[in-house]
Amino acid sequence: MNVVSSRRRFDVRSESWPIAGTFRLSRGAKTRAEVVVVELAAAGAVGRGESVPYARYGESVEGVLAQLHGLSEAVCSGVTRAGLPALLPPGAARNALDCALWDLEARMAGRPVHALAGLGAPGPVVTSFTLSLDRPEAMGAAARRHAHLPALKLKIGGRDGADLARVRAVRAAAPASRISVDVNEGWGPERYASLAPELAALGVSIIEQPLRAGADEALASLPRPVPVCADESCHDRASLPALAGRYDLVNLKLDKCGGLTEALATRDAARAAGFGIMVGCMVSTSLAVAPAFLVAQGADAVDLDGPLLLERDREHGLRCVAGQLKPPAPALWGGSGDPS
Repeated sequence: MNVVSSRRRFDVRSESWPIAGTFRLSRGAKTRAEVVVVELAAAGAVGRGESVPYARYGESVEGVLAQLHGLSEAVCSGVTRAGLPALLPPGAARNALDCALWDLEARMAGRPVHALAGLGAPGPVVTSFTLSLDRPEAMGAAARRHAHLPALKLKIGGRDGADLARVRAVRAAAPASRISVDVNEGWGPERYASLAPELAALGVSIIEQPLRAGADEALASLPRPVPVCADESCHDRASLPALAGRYDLVNLKLDKCGGLTEALATRDAARAAGFGIMVGCMVSTSLAVAPAFLVAQGADAVDLDGPLLLERDREHGLRCVAGQLKPPAPALWGGSGDPS
């Protein structure tokens, strides 16, 4: 869709990016990243945003495109970031539009997004690298190939009872790496209670979303020998009160929050409530990760490897050296007046 007004051009499209191999987690597997891209143009500047519709939250590429198509008149006539929550719920559609508005504002003002947001200039961050759910020996082999990286994140939660063997294989292959595990709602309370002490003994730093969102009340009464992080249970600021006493950290993703605006507000509210901060992403290109890079400054854990899992990334994509992500190029997103 391409809509033009006297003030803004509004373009929405879907794109498909091949993943290097297969990305597996407890809910399934995929070989391509299906994303939605919003472009806004005004006064010679172009702003872009990217999101990943996620079926776990009832989203699809077609549904997100329809949400955005329905807002064409409001967008072309000048909707602001402050006005988006009244038009869209938290999710992928609002994320793409919110980030495109930030980018457009920055380029029209000739100032980077971090300055418009009242933030300091971003510096490099260490990101974890994700190993997909697989047989223990396969995950061990993958860990051996990536043992030089400072942080590895393991997708576990398999139904075969081999999760502990998976972590042991990875720990043996990458003894110096910091290891976290992401269960993606794949356990019940009994399995969590039996495995958490074993994972602590293996030096696991974080257990992410062990129980299903909406059925995680048992975490309030179970020991947490390893810090537990909410992912599917945490979306935006409204999610935080229910997480108290159950989780130690929250995983902030722009696709859940509905964009950079809410992600920054949720980060501040989570810190004030005593939660640690993880900043994550879906499998996506660097255009989606660049705004999250600002949220990741000073985070306790960073999982922004989405572009690293693709066969190829966008031009001007984020650079990663030995597990350290460098700040995004202004030409990609958040630039200072350059509409390229």
